[in-house]
Amino acid sequence: MLPAHLWKERAMSHPATGHSGDRTWLVAVAASFWGFSSLLREPLSRQLPVLSVVLVEHIVLVLLVSPWLIPALRSLGRCSRRTRVGVLVIGAGSSALATTLFTAAFRLGDPITPQVLQKLQPVLALVLAAALLGERVTRRFPLFALPALVGAWLLAFPDPFGVTIGGAGAAALAVGAALLWAAGTVLGRMVSHELSFLHVTTLRFAVGLVALAGFAVATRTSVAVPPALLPRLVVLAAVPGLLALLLYYHALQNTPASRATLAELAFPLSAALVGITLLNGRLGPSQWVGLGLVLGSVVLLSLHEHRSTRPAVTLPQPGSEQRTPSTASQR
Repeated sequence: MLPAHLWKERAMSHPATGHSGDRTWLVAVAASFWGFSSLLREPLSRQLPVLSVVLVEHIVLVLLVSPWLIPALRSLGRCSRRTRVGVLVIGAGSSALATTLFTAAFRLGDPITPQVLQKLQPVLALVLAAALLGERVTRRFPLFALPALVGAWLLAFPDPFGVTIGGAGAAALAVGAALLWAAGTVLGRMVSHELSFLHVTTLRFAVGLVALAGFAVATRTSVAVPPALLPRLVVLAAVPGLLALLLYYHALQNTPASRATLAELAFPLSAALVGITLLNGRLGPSQWVGLGLVLGSVVLLSLHEHRSTRPAVTLPQPGSEQRTPSTASQR
């Protein structure tokens, strides 16, 4: 739990209403980088074992953030038990396991799975944000959320009324990844009260690497990567990996998790634009409508929260978001 004087300083610099320091727009920018990862992740997942792709990706990431690893660990040592547990879940679950599930979805050849998980994540994150952070959505929030979710569905599928999921395995991957990434959004907001965005990013990758190394040993998975594929893995780790998450966690310090998870729908939006501009893809009429709905909803939500005195998502008052040590340490 933060000392009272630090809560006071935080409350003065980042009011509970959140509109003056809101960074919903920056969450959307960071999420848009993730849409570019498919260009590299899909072919890599077909040339290498899924675990090898994600493990080497995390090795590169840890090397990139290595100058901040020791300071991050020292900061973590001064944190509450609640924050330490949150960092472990973010690293092992939201980074290592969720990325593995996402990459495995490409290997299964199921193009629906990555889109399905994006539809589930906002719903799961809203529940977790209310339970863990005390965030409350007002009656205004559905005015932005519902059009965005409808738009994301229309954008994902050329025939929005003829969608099928090609097997229980793909569905399980989608639900698992959605839950882990939703937890990562909410817990990232929670731990940002005691850790800087740079330290959260560093610890996410470090814990994820340790977890992935354990997975590789347990499953006896070969992690050998042909030298010709290393440049692709470095780019995958540096841009949609490190750069996107640095922007994301920086924005999350001043953005409620409920808003952030809606802004993350910029991910399928950017993925669609990548398909059109770089992969010679085409959008049907309903997909263009969906693209407009997602873009309009995210932009309008960001503008509303920045300017309005009655935000769509309200934060708890300082001191109420984190419980007392006797209760917080038991969760």
